[in-house]
Order: sequence, then C-alpha cells, then structure tokens
Amino acid sequence: MWWLLHCILGFIRLYLDGVKVLLYQLFNRSFTLPDLPKQNGKVAIVTGGARGIGYEISRHLVSLDMHVVIVEFMYLDLASLTSVRQFVQRYKAKGLPLHILVNNAGVMLVPERRTEDGFELHFGLNYLGHFLLTVLLLDVLKKSGKPGKFSRIIIMSSASHYGGRLTLDDLQGRMCYSAHGAYAQSKLALLLFSYHLQNQLWVGGDPVTVNAVDPGMVDTALYDNLSSLAKLAKKPFAKLLFRTPAEGASTAIYSAAASELEGIGGLYLYNGRKTESSALSYDERLQSKMWKESCALVGLQQN
Repeated sequence: MWWLLHCILGFIRLYLDGVKVLLYQLFNRSFTLPDLPKQNGKVAIVTGGARGIGYEISRHLVSLDMHVVIVEFMYLDLASLTSVRQFVQRYKAKGLPLHILVNNAGVMLVPERRTEDGFELHFGLNYLGHFLLTVLLLDVLKKSGKPGKFSRIIIMSSASHYGGRLTLDDLQGRMCYSAHGAYAQSKLALLLFSYHLQNQLWVGGDPVTVNAVDPGMVDTALYDNLSSLAKLAKKPFAKLLFRTPAEGASTAIYSAAASELEGIGGLYLYNGRKTESSALSYDERLQSKMWKESCALVGLQQN
C-alpha cells in the first residue's frame, strides 16, 4: 500500500511543478536571437535535426557556414546502443573534426515501452543514448577544440526536470510508471550528466564546454502522444502558450555560436540567460552515482 501512496503523491507533486513552470514560461517568453559570428570550417552534429527544433537549429547553423551532420541522414537510432556505437564508428571513419554536438532528439509522454536493450524508452532514448553518443565522441571533440576556440556540447533539457526525481534502484519505472514522470526523470538525468561531465573536463583541462538549455514550451510533434481530449484542449491555447520551433531553437543556437559563451560551461540556459536548475540537479553525489550507473548500463569503464 505504501508504494501506491508514494506514487500518488509523486504524481501530484509532478503536476503541481508543471503548473508552476507553465505560469513562469507564459510570462517569460521573449528572447531575440542576436547576430552571431560566422562559423566557417566548423562541423556540428545535431540529433533529431530533420524536424521541429532540431531542424531549426540545423538550418541556422548552416546559415552561419557550419557543416551540419543531421543524424537522420547519417543513420542513428538513439534507442539502440548498438546503433549509437555504429554511428560513432562511421563518423570517425570519415576523419571529420567535431566542434559542436547538439543532443536534441527525444520522445515525450510515450506509453510504457522498452528499447531493444530493455530500457524504459524516455530514459533509454532521451538520456542513455545521448550519454553513450557523447562519451564516445569526446576524443574527437577534445582534438577539435583548442584554447580560445573550445568545442561545445549542447544538451537539450527541459523545465520538466524541476519535477523530476531519480530512484537509482528503479530508473526504468517498473514500480509505478508515469509517462510524465519518466520524461521529467530523463531531463533531470541529462542535467546531472551535463554538470558532471563539465566538471570532469575542467579537471582534465580539456577545451570542451557543456551547457544545458531549456527551449521553453514548443509546439512540436513531441505532443503527438497526448490523448485525443488533451490535444483538443491544447489546440486553442497553442498560439498563446507555446513557442514555434524556431523560437524554441534560439537558446540552443545561441549556446552553439555566441562569442560571449566562449570557454564557458556548466550552465543551464533559458531565454539565452543563465538560470538556476533544480536543487537536485546540483547534487554532486547524485551526479557521480548517476555517471557510474550510466557507465555500467552501457558497458563503459568509468574513466
């Protein structure tokens, strides 16, 4: 009985946090992307770059003269650890540098489902696939960066992380599954990863920065998994409450190319500004535990 009460209280807290975020973002919508310098010769990978926010990020980076690899066109299935490894092998075989990695792809509010590796889909695709992709590409990112011209990793989180909780003994949500809770957990996990990875890079003196961004509430295909009733209720409010994909992409683009962010990492950015993430996301012990657990899940050594 206790676990049922725990689940119910967790759902209530999650939805209350969601209402707070909705109200905050409703009154903090404006961010005009400034003019950004050309990025001649730089190479970027954008996951989920063929549609929605990812497409807008890719389009803008190309307009800055960057060579952009869109993972849908160079096949990558983030829900498959084998596919992630194969993608990295193919990319490295091309001999290309890598200056910008934008971890944008994701799913949201999916009914309970597992990846081919047996992970809950939000956790496996949104978080673990990007974790493995990033770690396997770190050597290329390090080689491509240099003092004054750091490589950059941009991780797409979400304000949903404020309601996220991590139970290391039940990361797959087997005890009480909630699509909202699973999505929030995956976005919190990405923040823990972002902060921990940046600390490791600082310690190693590596010319790579890691920043997480919140795109705001954006009207994209991520909402396709809403119930028919919820979709009907959302429709009249979409233009008032939701950003366009181009607006949602702005902070990620800014993080990838802004001169004022050169050499600056470990931030959580919303509307192009540093913002405080949840208290839980700054827990260094949890960051370290999550790093070790993630390495074990994907079969990597912790170093």
